[in-house]
Formats: sequence, C-alpha cells, structure tokens
Amino acid sequence: MVIEVRSPEPQASGIYPDSDGQPMADNTQQFALIVWIKENLERVYAQDPNVFVAGDLLWYPVEGNNKLRQAPDAMVAFGRPKGYRGSYQQWKEDNIPPQVVFEIWSPGNRPSEMMKKFAFYQKYGVEEYYLYHPDLLDLTGWCKSEGSLHPIEQMDGWVSPRLGVRFQMAESGLQLYRPDGEPFLTTLELEELWRTAQERARQAEERAQTAEDRAQTAEDRVQMAESELERERQKSQAIADRLRSMGIDPDEL
Repeated sequence: MVIEVRSPEPQASGIYPDSDGQPMADNTQQFALIVWIKENLERVYAQDPNVFVAGDLLWYPVEGNNKLRQAPDAMVAFGRPKGYRGSYQQWKEDNIPPQVVFEIWSPGNRPSEMMKKFAFYQKYGVEEYYLYHPDLLDLTGWCKSEGSLHPIEQMDGWVSPRLGVRFQMAESGLQLYRPDGEPFLTTLELEELWRTAQERARQAEERAQTAEDRAQTAEDRVQMAESELERERQKSQAIADRLRSMGIDPDEL
C-alpha cells in the first residue's frame, strides 16, 4: 500500500502568520513579568466572558496587510469573547482594537523600535499603553485623550481607567493591585496561598471533629449519669416496697 505524501500548499499573501519568529522574552526576568501581568489580568476578568486577555499575540489591525502587525507583551480587549486565537485579526473582532497594552523593556529593545511600537498603538486605537523597564525600575504610561495618547505625569499610584488596576513603584520594582485592592501575585505566591488555605481548612476540620468528639463524650457522660440515677431510684423503690410489705411506712421513717 502506497501512501501519497502531499507537499504543503504555498501560502497565499492573505495568510496571517501566528508567529513572527521572535522570542517572547529575552531573559527570565522579562518572561516572568509578562506572565505575571497577563495571568493576573486573566484572574481579574475570569468571570467576564467579554474581556479577552492575551500575551505575545500577533495583532493585525488591517485586513489584507500581513506585514502590518504588532505583538504586545500583554493586551486586553474589552467587548471581545474569551477563547482561542492564533492571532488577533481586528476585522474579525468587530473591528475592536485592544484597548490596553503592556510592554516590558528588554536588553534587545532599541529606542527606535519602541518609538515604532508607540506610533502603531497610537494609530490603531490603543487607549492605554504602559511600558516598564525592569533594569532601570522605570515605569511610563500613556492614556488616550482627545484622540491621542498623552503621557501620564505621575505613574506611582495611577489607576487605569479601563482596568481599575493601580500601579505602584516600590524598591523591589513594579507592584500592581487589582480593583479590589488585592496585589497581583506570582504563581508561587498563589500556590503558597492555596497551601495555607488548605492547611487552615484541615485545622478547622480537626477542631470541628474534636468539638464533636467532646460533645459526644459529654452526652455519653450525661447518659451514664441518668442511667446511674435510674438504678438508684429503682433500688430506693424496691426498699420502700419491702418496708411496706413489712407494715412499715417508709414516708414516716
């Protein structure tokens, strides 16, 4: 039996690749920050089916041009359903661009490249753009006003209009806080919280079991005391009956 192996069809110019061949991150620090931001934003909007969050996903803003694209380190598109995408093709998304994007500066970035990214985000509808340089502990942000992205004068303490997320700079670097005030957590911190919750639940169960055992012991003691009292009552009644049979009134004793 001969199995025919067909060569792949040549890709047409209208194909939109899912990868640009570039690595997601240049180092472990940049990768960790990207994952930290993206995964915590996923948690913030876990219950909202119409908020799409992605990391390092190619965004094509114009149909027919597969060269015009950008892959934000993290992005949020409000009004778009969750779900798998090989790329974000804006004309298939009700022409809704990602409203919020994050970029983490890496050693491989150049100022000219970052200027091109800014121009792209400016032109294609981003409302909030945040750029963090972990080596310099430098946080910069832009917010859309009157049709253009304008620098945010004070990023320390800034609250994103779209996300409700608060930005804070500490000696250790960037800190982000959810709309409910809880901090963004790493996977290890979430694991530790889960383990702590599990341990507290186990201890609470043990305490409940101990209390139940003590209650059962107390109930058993009450039953024993009642049984002993009944035996003594029966003995007293037997003695009284015998005295009466002998013509003696026990009530007069």
